[in-house]
Amino acid sequence: MEPDVLGPPYERQTIDLGTDDEGPVVATLVRRRAERPTRRAVLYTHGFTDYFFQAHLGHFFAERGWDFYALDLRKHGRSLLPHQTPNFCREIGDYFPELDAAAKIIRDDDGHDTLLAMGHSTGGLVMPLWAHARRDAGIIDGVFLNSPFFDLNAPWLLRRPLAAAAARLGRRAPRRVLPFGLGTVYSETIHADHRGEWQYDLEWKPLAGFPVRAGWLNAIRTGQRQLRAGLDIQVPVLLACSTRSFKGTRWHESAALADAVLDVEHMVRWAPRLGRHVTVARFDGGMHDLTLSGPAVREQVFAEVGRWAEAFLGAGPTDVRPEPVDAGVPGGRRPADEPDPADAAAQSG
Repeated sequence: MEPDVLGPPYERQTIDLGTDDEGPVVATLVRRRAERPTRRAVLYTHGFTDYFFQAHLGHFFAERGWDFYALDLRKHGRSLLPHQTPNFCREIGDYFPELDAAAKIIRDDDGHDTLLAMGHSTGGLVMPLWAHARRDAGIIDGVFLNSPFFDLNAPWLLRRPLAAAAARLGRRAPRRVLPFGLGTVYSETIHADHRGEWQYDLEWKPLAGFPVRAGWLNAIRTGQRQLRAGLDIQVPVLLACSTRSFKGTRWHESAALADAVLDVEHMVRWAPRLGRHVTVARFDGGMHDLTLSGPAVREQVFAEVGRWAEAFLGAGPTDVRPEPVDAGVPGGRRPADEPDPADAAAQSG
């Protein structure tokens, strides 16, 4: 492990994945250890046009006695190399080798015997497909999905026949840029330079996202069709999302109280197809990444995750002092050498 861009106590390890048609490929495993030795761990994966920067999420699990790991998938964030097409894949299974490698490091090298797999947005599609594919290997013990990408957020005509046509194009010309993108509403809502409270690297996570390419859409559509047909995840699943979606293309204050990227009703509709033991939790005022929602919603999300993990994975405690957020540092972290006022107060009292 080497120092990570988030600073201590985060560290990272590069995973060599060989080469593809663009050249060398790597993934990056970021780690934050709990204060005391533990045999429990979390493995987190991000979404499209995304990477791991939510340091307060690692703090939440570390304070509860979990070692926290986050994987920047190939061609995302820390793993994006100069010769690569950002955030591109030809099929969801392209990501399985780095998930396998990360799980091996967590279980075999670092000695954990309980592993919670967590995925956000596109990562919330990748993780359940991987969990289904590895369901007989005994790799994971639970799955937590944060606003997963189960369907395209578009009217039926675009979501089905037009998306099918784009998918066919993806097989012939996978890197063809499609004439639509993510927009900036969500990014404006979360980034501190606009209307949000979070700092992150705009080279790795641009406000308007990276171009959507036909091959990537084909991969997503194929994975979503497999999921909607039904998976057989053998471990408990928690699916969390907002109570509403924001459909506007221009920023409005209500975007800060809803999912401004995906349709939350798709998530709820397809949740039963994940497996036989699925819990759905919805949060009023939650944003697309629930962990970046306003403080009151974040507290509710973390409390629910804590209760669920304690109930189904035997993983207490569920009460923790929240980490103060400093929007002026990447990932919302206070610099490592700056004392926490709550700690100082506790010592003086």
